[in-house]
Amino acid sequence: MSLRLTERLGVADVVTLLNAALGVVAMAAALVGEPEWVARLILLAAVADALDGIIARKHDSTEVGPYLDSMADIVSFGTAPGLFLFAVVQDVWGPVTGEPLEFAAGAAAAAIFVIFSLVRTALYTVYVGPDETRPGIQNTLASTLLVTTYLAGVSSVPVLLGVSVVVSVLMVASVPYPKISARDASVMGVVQIGAILAPTAFYRAFPRALLVAALAYLLLAPRFYWGK
Repeated sequence: MSLRLTERLGVADVVTLLNAALGVVAMAAALVGEPEWVARLILLAAVADALDGIIARKHDSTEVGPYLDSMADIVSFGTAPGLFLFAVVQDVWGPVTGEPLEFAAGAAAAAIFVIFSLVRTALYTVYVGPDETRPGIQNTLASTLLVTTYLAGVSSVPVLLGVSVVVSVLMVASVPYPKISARDASVMGVVQIGAILAPTAFYRAFPRALLVAALAYLLLAPRFYWGK
């Protein structure tokens, strides 16, 4: 039996696979100790994730599309952010192989983020329809908040580990979040590209603006989102 790739995969699926590929490259960057590049690649994967959704809505999603999207999310917005945390710990605190407490802190935060992202993605795929208000924050938003905090200039390991735990729990919280409007997604996308290409330009203006926008959605969207 042939898998019939050209018949069963669409353009949106190819972009989803690009998202996953960027997540793998981000993980490779984490392994060689480049947390800034990990952060930038995760943001680029988030751009690809947004694009595949736009393309899927315009040209109809394939049957395999939702499954590919879920698996790509685990790579780019689950495992890659987890390794990002560990890369930051090693970059700021130095090699942690001989420091059991520091190793445990980094590994635990990474594992918590990956597990909650995995649970959120699985539950969302099975139980939440595409047009429903989504409970919990998206793992793309959780990853964006985490890596943008770092790109905005916060390199304190305890703070970043704390942020990771908070956004991990928020991924499975019962708070409903509306889908972001196309207009707002476009504006945030432009700022996100700026954060990817020039994270330190103008006193880190792009990642700081992106962080403010992400926090505004996080705090205000459940009750006051203007895009509904």
